[in-house]
Amino acid sequence: MPEVRVDGRRIAYADAGDGPALVLLHGGLDDSRSWRLQVDGLSDHFRVLAWDAPGCGRSGDPPATWRIADFADCVAGWLQATGAERAHVLGLSWGSTIALELYRRHPGLAASLVLASAYAGWAGSLPPEQVAARLQGALAAADLPPEEVAEGWRRSLGAGAGAMAGELVTMWRENAGRRRPAGYEAAVRSMAEADLRPMLDRIAVPTLVIRGELDDRAPLPVTQALHAAIPGAELAVIAGAGHLCNVEAPEAFNRHVGAFLGR
Repeated sequence: MPEVRVDGRRIAYADAGDGPALVLLHGGLDDSRSWRLQVDGLSDHFRVLAWDAPGCGRSGDPPATWRIADFADCVAGWLQATGAERAHVLGLSWGSTIALELYRRHPGLAASLVLASAYAGWAGSLPPEQVAARLQGALAAADLPPEEVAEGWRRSLGAGAGAMAGELVTMWRENAGRRRPAGYEAAVRSMAEADLRPMLDRIAVPTLVIRGELDDRAPLPVTQALHAAIPGAELAVIAGAGHLCNVEAPEAFNRHVGAFLGR
């Protein structure tokens, strides 16, 4: 697995295929392994790069003071280091918020945006009391054994996860077991504090908003608000899939992404 240094911090990533760059930004507690079916399915037409965010997988950890802008700047540095300075940017869940912040801070880097299971940050998409509850729950999970954390995430999987279900549970267990408190807290607080609503109507690149029909983690009103706020955004709904729609329905997910980028 290749690695680069961004401001002295190790960033590990998957890199497959040739063609226009397609960058994949995973959700919380995940790493590049959660994109395996997209790396395999889309690398015939794109150079697919999927990072391990700081604090996840094989990448180094960020300090506790990092927030969404720091993660976005790290993406920008990683793209420069890998020679992919103009890319299609696909983010899922936490990764979608990083993608939006990347566009806000470095608009020239994104040729298009694909926002899956997406938020404008928790603060930008959810009621304050729900943000507080999510933050409290996520921080409390930091003290749980890795097996309990992985089991909690396993229950979020839909039946369509199939053969990848075991891989995902292993990944969550490993990431929960190796995380250091500062890095985990930075990721959680970055999502809880982010409110990117003010920049949505200024997005001027083609954008696809994609959700699983059964996603109750990023509920339908959250998706509808994002879609309505971004000029010219397209919307795709994957039947029978939940929050991890890229894993639960990979063929449909890849088909939507490939068709959008083809246009």
